[in-house]
Amino acid sequence: MSAAPFRSVDRSRAQFTENTDVSSDFILAVEAVRDVWLGHGLCARPSDRVTAESAVAQLYRKSGLRIPEFVWVSSPVAGSDLIVAEGLSPPMSFDGNGIHCASARIAAMLSESRRRMDARIERRRSDWPNERRAVEAARVKPPEDAARVGISPDRIIRATVWDSLHTTLFDGVAAAIRALLTPAVLGVTWYGQQEAHRVAYYDTYRRFGLAKFHSHDDALLDANIALTGATGWWWAFDNVCVMAERPTTLHTEPIPGRVHNEHRLHHADAPALEFQDGRTVFVQHGTIVPGWVVRDPTAERIARERNVEIRRCAIERLGWDTYIDAAGLTLVDQADDPGNAGRTLRLYATPDGWGRSGRILLAVNGSSERDGHRRQYGLHVPRWISSALDAAGWTYGLGGVDYARLVRRT
Repeated sequence: MSAAPFRSVDRSRAQFTENTDVSSDFILAVEAVRDVWLGHGLCARPSDRVTAESAVAQLYRKSGLRIPEFVWVSSPVAGSDLIVAEGLSPPMSFDGNGIHCASARIAAMLSESRRRMDARIERRRSDWPNERRAVEAARVKPPEDAARVGISPDRIIRATVWDSLHTTLFDGVAAAIRALLTPAVLGVTWYGQQEAHRVAYYDTYRRFGLAKFHSHDDALLDANIALTGATGWWWAFDNVCVMAERPTTLHTEPIPGRVHNEHRLHHADAPALEFQDGRTVFVQHGTIVPGWVVRDPTAERIARERNVEIRRCAIERLGWDTYIDAAGLTLVDQADDPGNAGRTLRLYATPDGWGRSGRILLAVNGSSERDGHRRQYGLHVPRWISSALDAAGWTYGLGGVDYARLVRRT
């Protein structure tokens, strides 16, 4: 079972395994696999319950457990609440026969399988040049550039598939969902579609013929491919498996400056995440915020907010010019920005009630956003600075005179 067949990959398989040159076809194929799994991870359609239950049942059987009763809930929060209400999270027990908790047995089985697959992958890594210096280069270079300077296919796959999807789905979407839950559920939580980085990584090696896994590990990988493509979060217990529906709404945007199609949660006017039971998460450019930041930001609410990042998002949502007028900020100094022709630097006193002494330098970004506009942003600078040029220079570790000599900043 494979998430997305690519005929071009099959035709080129011998080339990938026998030639140390990383071709453009290989790069495009790896990126295509990654993007298919990104689509699975960001899917907001109803779960394929038949496929999901069949895959979980297979994991139970392979762990030596009876197939459980499946209980579906409308969101991970509803699942967490049900687990707590029904007392489904007993402590794990051990004796001479091993682990008795269903979730731990499944987790141990999958962990051992990944260890074996990693060992198969590791066998081929010494065959590629420049391995030690390749890790960071593969993360920051586009795959084509990484291949051009001799980065191994293994590092390209790791950065393009595992690292990219982990950033978007596990560190991004799953983390936002976890923010909704109370930390009361014990045991193992599986994140379904937001664990796509794991299955996509091993699927890529198998799909391209770069590693051959044991038949038992192939079967487990197939089950996880099906499960990740079919549903969201789930929890395994001895007689019951709690399965949570996927979101009904999931909005993201590309992360600026990233080269592997990493995304972050964002919606300017509505929840970035929403479930069918009404649970929502508001996110501004990757920062989780209260609903008022998106729906009704005001200078008064901003003044009461103690979290610096939430306050920043609220001001940007309201608009710096509007906020300055509404909050009555005092202008300390202003000057033409020598590093950004036609733009002005403005230095303001920190508003009362912020709980942080200092000043705010209001500047305009030197480069355009994706939609063509220039972002206006505020930077905290020390209270002793009284010159807008000195404040701008301070952010670069320069004096105001040195900053004034800049031709262009970004």
